[in-house]
Amino acid sequence: MQRTLLLIPHEIAGIPLFGFGWLLVAILAALVIRLLFAKLQGAEIADIFSREWPVWLLMLGIVWLVLPRIELTNLDQEPVGMAIRGYGVMLLLAVGSAVWLAAYRAKRQGFDAELIYSVAPWAFAGGILGARTFFVIEYRDQFIAETWSETLGNMLNFTGGGLVVYGSFIGGILAGSIYLYRKKLSWLKFGDVIVPCMFLGVFIGRLGCVMNGCCYGGRCEDNQFALKFPPNSPVYEDQLRSGELLGFRFDPDTRLITSITPGGLADQRDIHTGQKLETLAPDPTPLATASRDIPAEDARTGVIATVDGVRQRWAPDQLPATALPVFAAQILSSSTSLILCICLCLIPAKRFRDGTVMMLGFASYAILRFVLELVRVDESGQFGTTLSISQWVSVVVFTGSLIGLGLIYGSKRHRPGGTTSEAATDS
Repeated sequence: MQRTLLLIPHEIAGIPLFGFGWLLVAILAALVIRLLFAKLQGAEIADIFSREWPVWLLMLGIVWLVLPRIELTNLDQEPVGMAIRGYGVMLLLAVGSAVWLAAYRAKRQGFDAELIYSVAPWAFAGGILGARTFFVIEYRDQFIAETWSETLGNMLNFTGGGLVVYGSFIGGILAGSIYLYRKKLSWLKFGDVIVPCMFLGVFIGRLGCVMNGCCYGGRCEDNQFALKFPPNSPVYEDQLRSGELLGFRFDPDTRLITSITPGGLADQRDIHTGQKLETLAPDPTPLATASRDIPAEDARTGVIATVDGVRQRWAPDQLPATALPVFAAQILSSSTSLILCICLCLIPAKRFRDGTVMMLGFASYAILRFVLELVRVDESGQFGTTLSISQWVSVVVFTGSLIGLGLIYGSKRHRPGGTTSEAATDS
């Protein structure tokens, strides 16, 4: 798993890359070149601005306001640069692939492909906002810091993971719907075009989850369906906090050790069942000698456990090289999303009423996601039940999709093949 692909330096020739720096200048220069090129081709600058201003404004805002807040620092809080995450790269690839497929499908179904490129920036911005908002709400306790500035920085730092698919669907659909409403286009007919493409994006995006180590499944035997993640990954840290990586389990209420793995780290220190785990926390001592050339997040700590008044220490090099194997939930989600995308693309939309493909896509994904949550352990139960928030949303989405199909086929409008006047206008 390659979480960080490369580290962009903090500055070049003494000038920062982010904020008021090289990258902001590069974007402004690209905007000027884009307008000059469009002018030479006879295009109206005002028309270019009306279609593309959200993209340029988003890029300027990210470089000027967001990136300086999420730039990585070393253990001395000095900036060291911006990490290019495997997750972020796969996310961009997912968006690009989904837009390309949507443009291809739009052309085949009588739409102008330019419509896809016009709505894509709105859907992308809404999708990112919705996905991050959904994640922040679900894991809100993780983002609270001592200051509002730090809290905001934590909320905005999504390049290393922390996006929820359902949130992206909701945000992207809302933003796209606003655009379609302004253009007076059929939401149902357009949805049939783009919804299958969304699952192509999920297919690629989940591969980014593998690189990041998030969205993982529960413990399993080491086999072809298992993944083992490196230190500092979410899986590794969770297994450290639970004691499982050290070779023991304990009752969270009584703190009594309930089981010991034979030959494990705890067993080697003569820790046994029935003893009380008083503390289990990171040992920051190794950080004093850690390199200052790397981000603080890459520096490894040791572990301290106090058992029946006896303190046990494990240095980073004494801990396991990888986490214990977990079920490859990300791979399962990725592969099923690809299959769903292919199946939806094969449905002859013109033989069904507008909106059918879209509703079938949402209903199918709701079922797949509900089942997937059964093998994931990174989401806890909500509302006093064992169901995760994604499972609750799946129930709502599945129910809403069935209601949507009922309304579509209970109406006299949206006949197959786009025979209504509305559909004819859209084409």
